[in-house]
Amino acid sequence: MPRKRPGRVRTKNTNRREALKLSSMAPEDYNVRPGEVKSIACPDCRTWRRIMGDKVLKIREHCISDKVAEGKKHVTCPGSDQLVVIDIDVQRWQARQNRLLRDAMPQENRRAAQQFYKPLPAPAAPVARIHAGVTLETARRTYLAHLEECVRCGTGQHCTHGGALAHRYVLVRKEEPARREARKQSAPATRKAQWNQRGGKAVETANNQCRPRLDGTVSEYRGPQVPTKPLRVNV
Repeated sequence: MPRKRPGRVRTKNTNRREALKLSSMAPEDYNVRPGEVKSIACPDCRTWRRIMGDKVLKIREHCISDKVAEGKKHVTCPGSDQLVVIDIDVQRWQARQNRLLRDAMPQENRRAAQQFYKPLPAPAAPVARIHAGVTLETARRTYLAHLEECVRCGTGQHCTHGGALAHRYVLVRKEEPARREARKQSAPATRKAQWNQRGGKAVETANNQCRPRLDGTVSEYRGPQVPTKPLRVNV
């Protein structure tokens, strides 16, 4: 790729004006980005022109009208060969221009300076590593289904996955008696026996008895205005 060279200044002539300082111009009226062609809006004709030179910077000679090829008269612009002095901090100017361009961009086209990528979900755990909610029947079915699909396990030698399923089946089979005993302990008959052992009949009898109070008062859960005797209406 050819290297970009700055435009040569082919003449030492100037327009005999004082050098134009970029600090006296609006930030959007010139472009001095590194790696790009320097350009400026001519103060006289307000058209964008190239800044020539490397050390000594000048506005390129140009005419007032852009339609010379169509027959217009060639009139040199007074801003031609105007000396330019870069007396600004280019990095701060570039950062400010980038911020203005980002703010002027439509919201749907904006892009954050730092990208945040959504992490990929972790792969699901193999069936051999899932132990929650495994019963003797489910462990047996999973193991038999693997034997039918796996070629190596069908020959009598377990693969890594099949060995884990077989080990889980044996472990669940050993724990099955303890699970059955726990299920028996939580059965309705067991709970009824525990209730009777702790005086369930006596508690139920005392709860069902309604005895009048000796002092004639009613329960504190009811107000004194509530009648204690049934109301009979004679028609």
